[in-house]
Amino acid sequence: MWLNTLLLSLRSIRRNLLRSFLTILGIVIGVSAVITMVTLGNGATLAVQNQISSLGTNLLQVRPGQRMGPGSGGATAPAFKEVDAEAIASQIGGIVAVAPEARTSSTVVASGRNWTSSIIGSTNVWLETGNWKLGDGRMFSDDELRAGAAVCLIGETVRRELYGARSAVGEQLRVKQISCEVVGVLASKGQGAFGNDQDDLVLVPIKTLQRRITGNTRVNTLLVSMLEGSDPDRVKASLTQLLRERRKLASSDEDNFNVLDTKQLADTLSGTTKVMTMLLGAVAAVSLLVGGIGIMNIMLVSVTERTREIGLRLAIGALEREVLLQFLIEAVVLAALGGLIGIVLATGASVALAAVMDVPYLFNPAVNLLSFLFSAGIGVLFGYFPARRAARMDPIDALRHE
Repeated sequence: MWLNTLLLSLRSIRRNLLRSFLTILGIVIGVSAVITMVTLGNGATLAVQNQISSLGTNLLQVRPGQRMGPGSGGATAPAFKEVDAEAIASQIGGIVAVAPEARTSSTVVASGRNWTSSIIGSTNVWLETGNWKLGDGRMFSDDELRAGAAVCLIGETVRRELYGARSAVGEQLRVKQISCEVVGVLASKGQGAFGNDQDDLVLVPIKTLQRRITGNTRVNTLLVSMLEGSDPDRVKASLTQLLRERRKLASSDEDNFNVLDTKQLADTLSGTTKVMTMLLGAVAAVSLLVGGIGIMNIMLVSVTERTREIGLRLAIGALEREVLLQFLIEAVVLAALGGLIGIVLATGASVALAAVMDVPYLFNPAVNLLSFLFSAGIGVLFGYFPARRAARMDPIDALRHE
């Protein structure tokens, strides 16, 4: 019986192909929109997590100032010193590495070309805290760090802009009034979480930056890399207490520095992205309900058109449940077919848009299966009323229908 009923439903759908396609169009659009939105949202969430993690593993960024953002007072708060980084590394447990970082901006010149870039002064530990790898060359030697030698590591963007396709190792690079030897090139990281180019930088020993470029001993940031599995709240509490003591703050004084946990930042941004994904998916799901209403409308029209056929079937002995099942299966087949087409379109659209948006494509079988089952459920929900109307027709009145 099930097979015969299914064949009858498919024959009826095939009889009006164009109308059947227009009927399921709402379901197609709804399913493809939901899957595309959720897939791109998941890809964007992963991209944000990857970009934040590229800043460093379990990284704390400590900066002068009472709070983050505009009006933070960072300009008036005293800067850090290298000895602060040494004290943190030696006195606080659960820490892998601590790197002092001083920054400025300058135009760098090489091979007749110039480029404005960030000039960073730090140590080799800076590479560890920021998950940086060497693409070419070597790190600074201990003698170069102690002496503040005129050597530098450059990012891939600086190498490309100043040296083109050739290797930059061993070349000279002028930063303000000093000429540095390029001893290494950092492996590319690409765009950061806030849209910045992470490869647009020149790294020099911190003493080189302080003595020859900025002329002061200020340290703008302390980068603290925590041990995997350590308690970040405990580390931050110990770090805060130590810095308050070193900066001679009374118990009533506010902290004149702030600690940013990149993992918390990643969780916050990921949570926001997930909420937006759910919201967009819910909005897109509304079109599924619109598609269901379209199916019910066309099924009512179909029942009216086939009144004599229904009356004839009932008159020769067809049971009400058989007629109801026929029209219900017809509605479910229409909705399920729309769901399948929507999944195919969503897959193509997701792959294309993920490439355009530069986010990873994540195939989610659960979302695809749920969308398909929901579309089939729409067919049951909106197809039941027309099917019941057909099954409860009086055979005599149906046969008299013109």
